[in-house]
Amino acid sequence: MSTAARTIRFTLNGERVTAQVAPHENLVELLQQRFGLTGARESCGQGLCGCCTVLVNGTAVSGCLYLAALVEGAEVTTIEHTAGGGELDAVQRAFIEAGAFQCGFCTPGFILMTRQLLDENPDPTEDEVRHYLSGNLCRCAAYPEIIEAVKLAARMRK
Repeated sequence: MSTAARTIRFTLNGERVTAQVAPHENLVELLQQRFGLTGARESCGQGLCGCCTVLVNGTAVSGCLYLAALVEGAEVTTIEHTAGGGELDAVQRAFIEAGAFQCGFCTPGFILMTRQLLDENPDPTEDEVRHYLSGNLCRCAAYPEIIEAVKLAARMRK
């Protein structure tokens, strides 16, 4: 850690934590290297694929572009925190039931984006789903199953 490192305090998956961060360190690096959370993955490094999606104060951000120092005082939620009490939430169950993944590399980002979408719009149209998730890429091309999973999750949440 460089001498320019600073201490930040934030809430990570419901727990208050403290970390030393370098000025250039991104949120994915912080989550992986200090907290062992590997659900958010850096893939493109340009905020274009959605694999690094993390919620900061309830809003999805690209963790590969989001500077770790900016989470000072924030609430950070990762895919590791979506199953409450050991039970999968409706979105996770829907992704499994619809077979909305193949390799699973992009799945955490899609799940977090879907949760945010359904929190904002509990009954989206297919066009709204496609538009909302357009920043997430699936290299295995499971898009039809992902759309079906979002529709199923919306029904499950009602």
